[in-house]
Amino acid sequence: MQSLQLHGDRDLRLEDVAEPAAPGPGEVQIRVRAVGLNFIDVWGFRGMAFAKRKLPLAVGAEASGEIVCVGEGVTGLAAGDRVAMYGAQTCGRCKACRDGRDNLCEDVSGVMGFHIDGFARERVTMPARLVIRMPDGVSFTDAACAPVAFGTVQHMLFDNARLEPGESILVHAGGSGIGTAAIKMAKAIGCTVFTTVGDDAKGEKAKALGADHVINYREERFEGEVRRLTKRKGVDVVFEHVGPDTWNGSLLCLKRGGRLVTCGSTSGVSTSMNLMQLFQQQYRITGSFGCSMANIRDAMAKMAQGITPVVDTVLPLADFAQGLERLESRKVFGKILVTL
Repeated sequence: MQSLQLHGDRDLRLEDVAEPAAPGPGEVQIRVRAVGLNFIDVWGFRGMAFAKRKLPLAVGAEASGEIVCVGEGVTGLAAGDRVAMYGAQTCGRCKACRDGRDNLCEDVSGVMGFHIDGFARERVTMPARLVIRMPDGVSFTDAACAPVAFGTVQHMLFDNARLEPGESILVHAGGSGIGTAAIKMAKAIGCTVFTTVGDDAKGEKAKALGADHVINYREERFEGEVRRLTKRKGVDVVFEHVGPDTWNGSLLCLKRGGRLVTCGSTSGVSTSMNLMQLFQQQYRITGSFGCSMANIRDAMAKMAQGITPVVDTVLPLADFAQGLERLESRKVFGKILVTL
């Protein structure tokens, strides 16, 4: 079968590899249909794996497909089922896994496509407990956005930020995969959405998604605009994933007692902040990484209800590196997907 193998920094090769083993007890084999690209793929492509890994490595952390066959003891799943797959090899035994807090697994083997073999291959055999059946009416390309992009946003907004109907939220990088998802999910419950973009064309697209206030951060200081538009009160929630470039401005955008939730640091890994401002304004800051199986299930249910991903580009497997370069350039609006 074919697989996209990472051999080194920016060295991706489409190669023939051995078929996966037949599913053992508790496992399923899946024919991969679509793979979603994310910044974690860019980091892996650049060689920023933050952990030991053995190359060559099949890339791809987020995918959907259909079950080919099931192993002994598998119930609730059958050949032909259309599914999305969890992107980390969790242990399934620790307290976090037993409590349904999969992204806090105490003995995770690694993120697929980043530390261990991922989904950019024609077939994969994996534990059935890490597979979620897709609702009727959801496409493979949409479902391939659920395990990382939509699931991450679901976890950030509703588990961590506790976003409520009618609140106000600032979504950074409104043209990104998670930014577009955050705009759509927040608008779906009646929130007032502020968002930042890097150019006016993206701004028009963000408005079309439902953003109430769009700020071109290359032309205006976003924190000043948010404070002006809110009459200096600030917003209830900031959806942060940029990092040092926006961190302190994001804090200035919060109202007293506001909540900031962050899942990324694409502009760097370190920053400084005013601790007096933090405790005097009683901010609540929450780190968020990945999502749970329940978040993916909820995300796909929203897709079935019409809250679908914004798709920038769909490419064949051979053009995976081209997709990564487009993502790295920040010229995207929405998700980049690869189909098999």
